[in-house]
Amino acid sequence: MLSVARQHRMKSMEGFRLIAPQERWERFWIIEFPSLEGAEAWIEAEMAPPYGLYGFYEYYLSRPFRPDEFSTWVTHPRRTSSSKTLADPHQIPSLEVDLSGIVVLLFGRSLPGSDAVDPSVRGDQEHIDLMKGIAREHRMMRLEAFQLIDPQPDWHRAWVMEFPDLAGAEAWIDGEILPPHGAYSNKIMYLARRWAPEYFSSWVPS
Repeated sequence: MLSVARQHRMKSMEGFRLIAPQERWERFWIIEFPSLEGAEAWIEAEMAPPYGLYGFYEYYLSRPFRPDEFSTWVTHPRRTSSSKTLADPHQIPSLEVDLSGIVVLLFGRSLPGSDAVDPSVRGDQEHIDLMKGIAREHRMMRLEAFQLIDPQPDWHRAWVMEFPDLAGAEAWIDGEILPPHGAYSNKIMYLARRWAPEYFSSWVPS
């Protein structure tokens, strides 16, 4: 996997571990390459035997969705180090979750026909104002959205939101389902923590 990352110039890799595992899966990953070729090579390598025989995998291809807009909602972004990590990814430490934040993973789509409803009836602007207020009050650390290349029946976009504590995550979830806006979409949400972020950042070629 490290050779694939180097060869195809992996741009980023992040893991999240669900607080409550869901049947056959417990981790969610965001892995970015500059081209489709890199994504295909990663998927093929990860599923190759013998290692690939022991895992359960679901893969979805996506692109960032309105990153310039949603980044402005973040009120307390994480501080990023200006120095590159010197860790050797071949030396695997004790892997633990990062307890400094709690993440909401959201998979959703607008319900069929909702686009034909007037935005004022759907409460679009009220919803945006509400969620921006929650972001300010609860010191939102991160907000990213991804648009699936191949939309699924139950969800078309994936969202990653991070707060410093559970209160922020709960407030965000409550806001997402509040009517009228919440009645026009299907949303599946999970709570998670970042998974060994320092170690997996060392997989990204410098």
